[in-house]
Amino acid sequence: MTSDGMAPARRGPFRASPFPPPGPLRTLSLATLANTVGMGLWTAGAALYLTRDVGLSPASVGVGLTAAGMVGLTASVPLGGLADRRDPRRLRALLQVCQAVVAAAYLLVGSFPVFLAVAVADALLTSGNLAVRAALVAAVGGPRGRVHAFATLRAVANLGIALGAALAGFALAADTHLAYQLLVVGNVTSYLLSAALLLRLPACPPAPRAPAVPTDPEAPREPAAARPRRARALRDGRFLAVSGASAVLTLHLTVLTLVVPLWAVDRVGAPPPVVAAVLLTNTVLTVLLAVRLSRGADRAAPAARKLRRAGLVLAAAMPLYALTAGLPTGPAVALLLVATAVYTVGDLWHGSAGAGLAYDLAPPAAIGAYQGADGLLAGLARAVGPALLTLLLLDGGVPGWLALGALFAGVGLAAPALTRWALANRAPAPDDQPVEEGAAA
Repeated sequence: MTSDGMAPARRGPFRASPFPPPGPLRTLSLATLANTVGMGLWTAGAALYLTRDVGLSPASVGVGLTAAGMVGLTASVPLGGLADRRDPRRLRALLQVCQAVVAAAYLLVGSFPVFLAVAVADALLTSGNLAVRAALVAAVGGPRGRVHAFATLRAVANLGIALGAALAGFALAADTHLAYQLLVVGNVTSYLLSAALLLRLPACPPAPRAPAVPTDPEAPREPAAARPRRARALRDGRFLAVSGASAVLTLHLTVLTLVVPLWAVDRVGAPPPVVAAVLLTNTVLTVLLAVRLSRGADRAAPAARKLRRAGLVLAAAMPLYALTAGLPTGPAVALLLVATAVYTVGDLWHGSAGAGLAYDLAPPAAIGAYQGADGLLAGLARAVGPALLTLLLLDGGVPGWLALGALFAGVGLAAPALTRWALANRAPAPDDQPVEEGAAA
């Protein structure tokens, strides 16, 4: 049992279904499914709703979402820190009710200022809720099961987003005011259903605070590293170095969702449905393999080695994508799918390794705040990714793909050394393993 009374997630044989056996993780998975079906609805339909139904220009929507996203990142650490002091289950349920209210406010949008206000509120809640979610996953999974829980929820989330996007297709096909309103209402409903499911979880009391510093000047003091403070997350340079390396690898998300679709259609000459096939390949493999490929990333040392593998595999996928530009359509499409399969393995290793490092390098009483700092860096990478990678890859062509592959490989190879440096600043747990230079990649 974990310190909060919850049983850690069990790792059984390979399961085609992403849903775990009955228990707290199953409940959390169902809440995630409800939430991400709504996410899929909104992600697929938001741009058309805001432009075709509300009447905003595409440029104003893009500027508004970018500005809101940058402001939203500021909520990550404060709300993550709040999850360290409060029950993250109740806090996340409350945030999702607030998100339902904000999602409903999109029905009132009729001008750019109103849209910007709603988008900023939405981004603040979304960013903060991700840090709270990470604290809740840690509470449900426990120290030895939280990465498994993270991977399980990632598989479920991919399934939910795919279902939501498919349902959004009906609203987009109808292309009427009522259809778009129903799409918004569906997103609102998903938040409320997810919040109700979260409240079915057992209570998750916060981790004990660090002991107070003795007031007696003659009394022995604990080392600074033994007194974790939640406010220290953004000042912990060693943690931020490791998290920053993981954030650089996060650029690969923009590669799949933005660059590869444009590359496939404009440079390879593939028909547009191929883009759907590429994304479906990634989704199916994620649902099937996320849990399996997460194994062995519970502690920082093995997670660092897994991050090294992730960087090298992602690096290998980049030239495969580049080679598709010089092939006939049939072989190019086949290579696109192969490259996506290789990419997905690296993507899944990166996800589980990044989670394992962010969890294990954080002080136990400051999981939420440190997850917020980790999310902040990843969010910054996602923010700069579209402009940076479209210039590097679409304008730079094959040399750009090779340069990005070299960056991923370099970051992956540096991960174990950065992790050793971070581990040297804290007292090792009994089962910590040293990160060895010669460990197999």
